[in-house]
Amino acid sequence: MISQNDTNMILDQADNGTLIAQASGAGSWQLLSYSCPINPIHAAVLRTGRILFIAGSGNNPNNTSTTNGAAVLNLSNGTFTRPTTPTDGTGSPFDLFCVGHSFLSDGRLMCVGGTEQYDPFVGLTLAVIFDPSTNQWVKESNQPDGARWYPTVITMGDGRVVAIGGIDETGGQVDNYPESYLPGNPGTWSYFSGAELGWAYPTSRFPMYSHLFLMQDGRLFFSGAYFESTGVATSILTLPTSYQGQIIETPVSGLQNPDYGDQAASVLLPPAQDQKVMIIGGGNGYYGNTTTRVNIIDLKASSPTYTAAAPLNFKRMHHNAVLLPDRTVFVCNGGAMGEDANQGTRTPEIYNPATNTWTTAATAQKTRLYHALAVLLPDGRVLTTGGNPARGTEEKSIEIYSPAYMSQTRPTISSAPTSATYGATITVNTSQANSVKWVHLIRPMATTHGLDTDQRLVDLPISSRTSNSVNVTVTSNRNIAPPGYYMLFIVNNSNVPSQAKWIQIT
Repeated sequence: MISQNDTNMILDQADNGTLIAQASGAGSWQLLSYSCPINPIHAAVLRTGRILFIAGSGNNPNNTSTTNGAAVLNLSNGTFTRPTTPTDGTGSPFDLFCVGHSFLSDGRLMCVGGTEQYDPFVGLTLAVIFDPSTNQWVKESNQPDGARWYPTVITMGDGRVVAIGGIDETGGQVDNYPESYLPGNPGTWSYFSGAELGWAYPTSRFPMYSHLFLMQDGRLFFSGAYFESTGVATSILTLPTSYQGQIIETPVSGLQNPDYGDQAASVLLPPAQDQKVMIIGGGNGYYGNTTTRVNIIDLKASSPTYTAAAPLNFKRMHHNAVLLPDRTVFVCNGGAMGEDANQGTRTPEIYNPATNTWTTAATAQKTRLYHALAVLLPDGRVLTTGGNPARGTEEKSIEIYSPAYMSQTRPTISSAPTSATYGATITVNTSQANSVKWVHLIRPMATTHGLDTDQRLVDLPISSRTSNSVNVTVTSNRNIAPPGYYMLFIVNNSNVPSQAKWIQIT
């Protein structure tokens, strides 16, 4: 639904030909003068503020021997660095196309899997780590046992990384045995050998790029969004306390159009303490029809069940959802029909959880379908790139969206700690302390195919304030805020956020 609070409206055309209102506070877009040097399939915002793009072979089998299938963007000067891809025993570079990834507690990015072979695709047995301090890849000395293509990778509250699913070394099955990585020197990989994930659905296999969220009690929630349908129901996963224990799957009900999870988007709504997950749009197949369906589930309920929320204005799949620092959800990219660029949706929309309403935003210049990307920048803007609906068709342009708050008078953080421990009280200094409404952390995004297991906004309750500082409390629950680097924002009473300061939670 479109907010009618703003009387200054412009008109835009929806995919069905109807005219819809677009608020004048719709923000603006900037198309950068340069493009990404690779086909951007993956993006991660590093603790340095730079953006890592990963292509590997970039959906092109002719590029499997590329030695620099990644690029790091320094937005401050518009330059890219090209890290060298690690090689196998024969000296051939590993193909990082369609890895899974999540941030470690020290700010490095763990990437698992990749592409061993094209047509038919075969998963790669690989774990590599990108180090933002050197802008270089490091191959882990210990490697996982399972090959994975399109896996889901998620960081747990104790700092472990869990890898689930993905096409295995045979190319015909999803590896349903999760593995866990325990960081160390060196780190170690272990199988959850007690049971195959999907045991409750013996004729099915767990979907590729399943959207998983770490819950406050340490369980994992599968939102129902994925890369392809396999018939596995939306569920809560309880991992065993030992690697020989049973993984328990508890299906949840209420999801509308459950067969429309292909290339849907889903997010943990802000703040993370509320434990509400929203699934947005999606399709019924790679080239299929799409939906405006939006559902929300309260994972703190005794029997969590999806319920309907206000639907999108546009049908979408291949879209991206980004948590903004004003505690709204920005949805962009995608289209109303599979890979049909003629039905691409360039007009984003913003969801306000407080009012359960959608407001359209300024229209982008580029249509972005499959492999579209969008990430939150530390200054509060959103960077978008990508779009690869067919091999050889690559959209490498970069656009940056500035929400309406970018043109407002913004609060500023004069100083803040660079690190904090769980349960600690920290002081954030700002000359606008009397008008600070919220202080929160946003974990940097690491995304591909609309999937991001890292993204979350964690409230830091204000315990006291002076005229030039606010004291806030860091959660003591490591599952609410997994260890690692976060962007620290303050937001004033007009819901206008500051630029972020980086802080590590340990």
